Amino acid sequence: MKLRKPLIPAFVLAACLCLVFCQKPDAGHDPGQTARAVKEQDSSQAADAVRLKKFSYVDAKGIGCEAFSLLIPAGWRFSGGVDWVLDNPGMPATARFTVRNPSGSEELEVFPNQAMFWTDNQMLLATFPIGSRYFGAEVRPVAGPAEALTAIVVPRFRGKITNLKVVNTRNLPELARALHAGAPQPGVQTFGDAAKVRIEYTAAGVPMEEEIFAVVEGFSFSMQGMQGVITNTNWYVDYIFSFKAEKGKLDKAAPQFQSMIDSFRVNPQWFSRYNQLVEALIQAQIRQIRSIGELSRYISRTSNEISDSMMRSYNDRQKVYDRIGENFSEYVRDTEHYVNPIEGSDVELPGGYDHVWTNASGEYILTDSPGYNPNVESNKNWQELEKK
Repeated sequence: MKLRKPLIPAFVLAACLCLVFCQKPDAGHDPGQTARAVKEQDSSQAADAVRLKKFSYVDAKGIGCEAFSLLIPAGWRFSGGVDWVLDNPGMPATARFTVRNPSGSEELEVFPNQAMFWTDNQMLLATFPIGSRYFGAEVRPVAGPAEALTAIVVPRFRGKITNLKVVNTRNLPELARALHAGAPQPGVQTFGDAAKVRIEYTAAGVPMEEEIFAVVEGFSFSMQGMQGVITNTNWYVDYIFSFKAEKGKLDKAAPQFQSMIDSFRVNPQWFSRYNQLVEALIQAQIRQIRSIGELSRYISRTSNEISDSMMRSYNDRQKVYDRIGENFSEYVRDTEHYVNPIEGSDVELPGGYDHVWTNASGEYILTDSPGYNPNVESNKNWQELEKK
C-alpha cells in the first residue's frame, strides 16, 4: 500500500513562493541560482509523477480501423495485437498482446481464446481424434476452468519454462457470474465458470510470479444420429490474461494492471464489421479461408454502418469488459474512481495519489505534489480530476 504524503496547506505554499520570488537579492545572492533551483524542483516533481497514456491498436492486417484501446503506463511497450486465422470461420480473429515495463519485470499479457469441440459420437471421434481440429476447433473433452488453466493454458503458453511450479489455483464463480458465462440460451444446455492460477518460475535468473485468469464457457446440443441420440459440445477457454512481476512485487503492481484492464475498450466500428464478417462466413458455410486475399474480399463486403441490433450487442459486450474491471476491484483494493471532466465519464486509476490530471489526448498524470501543474511544461490543457 502506497503511503500518502501530508498535504502542504495552500497558504504555506504561497508564503514559500513569496519568500523565493519577492525577496530582494542579498549581497552575493545569485538570482540565476534561485531560478535553477526552482526548475530542478519542478523537474523532480515531474519525475515523481506517474503517467498513463491512451494506446490505440489499429487492425492494419484485417478490418483496417482501430480495434481497441487501453491505458498503459508511459514508457511501457505494447507488442502483439489481433491475429487473423484462416481455419475457424466462427472465430476468425483473436487478440494476443503484451504490455511490458522495459525497465522492470511487470507485464500484462492477453492470450488468444481457445475454441474446443467435444462429442459422444464415436464415429466422428474415429475421424477426428483428440487433438485434431473440427471446423477450426480443437477436439478435446470438456474441462473445468482450473483444469483448463493447468492442463491447457499453462503448458501451451508457458511450456518452455523448465522450472515452473503451480503455487495454487482458485475458482472464481463470482467472475463467471459477472460475465454472464453460461447464461441460458434457447435450445441448448449452457455452462460457464472461471478460475485463476498462480505460478512461479525463474526467468533470466530473476524469480518471477504470475497470476493467469480464464473463463470456461460453452453449450451442448443433442441430435439424432445413425447410432441414436448424440450430444455435441462447443466450448471455449476465453478471457485469458495474466499479471506478471518479479517475485514479491506482483501485488504492488496490481493497481497499474487493474487500470489497464478497466480501461480496455473495443472500437464499435471494428466490432460491427467483425460480426458482419462472421455472419457472412457462417451463412456461406465456409469451413476454411484459403488465403489472406480471400479473407480481405469478405472483409471488403462489410459495412461501416452500425445497426441498432449491432450497437446493442456492442454495448452488451462492453459491459462485460466493465464487469471484469469492477470484479477485479474486489481483488485489487489500491485503486480509486475519478470523474473525467473532459469525457464526462468515470475512470479507475491507481490509488494513493493526491492529485490526478488528464488531457484531451487521454493521458493521465498521478502525483502527490500539490505544487506540480503539468500545464507549466505542456500546452495540452491538463485538467485536474475529482474523486467520485
